[in-house]
Amino acid sequence: MIQLDNPIFDKFTVEFEPNELIFCEFEPGNEFYVIQTGRIKIVKIINNNEKTLDVLKPGDIFGEMAVLEEEPRSASAIAMEKSRLLKFHRDNFDALLQGNPQIAYRLLVIFSKRIYDAKRRLMILLLEEPQLKVMDVLNMLSEEDPHLDLGGPVILHVTIQEVANWAGMQINEVQKILTHFNQLGKIELFNDKIHVKNIRDFMRVVNSRRKSSFQ
Repeated sequence: MIQLDNPIFDKFTVEFEPNELIFCEFEPGNEFYVIQTGRIKIVKIINNNEKTLDVLKPGDIFGEMAVLEEEPRSASAIAMEKSRLLKFHRDNFDALLQGNPQIAYRLLVIFSKRIYDAKRRLMILLLEEPQLKVMDVLNMLSEEDPHLDLGGPVILHVTIQEVANWAGMQINEVQKILTHFNQLGKIELFNDKIHVKNIRDFMRVVNSRRKSSFQ
C-alpha cells in the first residue's frame, strides 16, 4: 500500500471543499489523483440524470487513465466532503517515476489492475443476454478472491446494486434475474452477499456462449 503521509508527496497535495467539482466528464484529462483524506464520488450523466458510479475513499486512485492515454474524461469527480488529494500530471509523474522507483512501481501495479478491471468489465458488457451478464459478474468477483475454493460453494460479499453497476443494468432487472437463480437453487440471495452453489457452472455457461459468439 502507498504510504500517503510520505513527505515527498507534500508538493503534490491539493484540497477540495464539499460538493466541489474536481474534474468534469468530457473535458481533457492530464492529471490523476490519490485520496489522502475524504470521499470522492464518480458520477456520469445518463439520460439527463446524474448517476453515481462509485464512491472512493482514502488510498483510492482515480483519473489515472488520463496519464496512460489521451482521452477525454469518461465521468466527473466531485468531493463529497472536505478532501485532501495528491495530484499528479504527466510532467511530475515522469519525475516521480525517475526519482522514486519504489513508489512508481506501486502506482504502476495499481494501474495494471485498473486496466485489467476495465477489460474484464468490457467482456461482461459485450455479452448480449442479461442473464449471462449477471453470471459473468459473479464469475469475475469469484476470480478476484484468491482465497475462494472455486470447486465448491462460494460466498460473494456483494449487493444487488453492485452487481447491477458491474453489469451495466438496471437494479430491478438484476433483482429479477438473481431471484430466478435463487428459485432454481443456483444461489442463495442475501442483502449484502450472494452464495453461489457451483460457480464453475456459471463459468462454463458464460465461456461457452462467449466462444460461440465469436465463431
